Amino acid sequence: MKILVVDDEKVLVKGIKFNLESEGYQVEAAYDGEAAVELARTESFDLIILDLMMPKIDGLQACMRIREFSNVPIIMLTARSEDTDKIIGFECGADDYITKPFNILELKARVRALLRRSGMAAQKEKGRQLTIGHIVLDPDQRSAWKDGAPVDLTAKEFDLMELLMRNPGRVYSRENLLNVVWGYEYAGDYRTVDVHVRRLREKLELDPAHPMYILTKWGVGYYLKNA
Repeated sequence: MKILVVDDEKVLVKGIKFNLESEGYQVEAAYDGEAAVELARTESFDLIILDLMMPKIDGLQACMRIREFSNVPIIMLTARSEDTDKIIGFECGADDYITKPFNILELKARVRALLRRSGMAAQKEKGRQLTIGHIVLDPDQRSAWKDGAPVDLTAKEFDLMELLMRNPGRVYSRENLLNVVWGYEYAGDYRTVDVHVRRLREKLELDPAHPMYILTKWGVGYYLKNA
């Protein structure tokens, strides 16, 4: 899945790009409306995240121009929350609307939902359970099993485990995990990650004191052992 992120706030674009790439998406960036239209015209994207207020041409104009040649799903970002702005955005061709500041998990959920609704992700998501050893995760149902028995995970526990299972062998620092799972603006303590990893081991490992899959890279962070 290929996503175009368009915003003149480069730090914001960097954060969105990092989080979406962690989900397995391929992400390209643009920083003004004209560049967005040109990229949408010359390349194939499965979804576009488009800021409302940008230089050269704004998001509404960019959205209307893109709609002249493409039905790609578009999520509009804006710092304004007035209903009239949302209505105008939808009339210009946007499929969804999210107001800044936003939680990165909400944005990722909107991306997944819009891709599902568009039908572009249907084939990819069919039967996409994640399995490693005796642990199974179903991202669509947000369900988990250990040796065939259902396991109750909190929302953050599930998001953390899903990230690790999608990227086996990749070592994430505590800072990385806070950025991806809790959002790049989260100001919590790194110990939050340690607590959630400990709970995941208690719930999913056969022997939490000697984990087989949710492992620590000492001095670096956490990773999921390849099966």
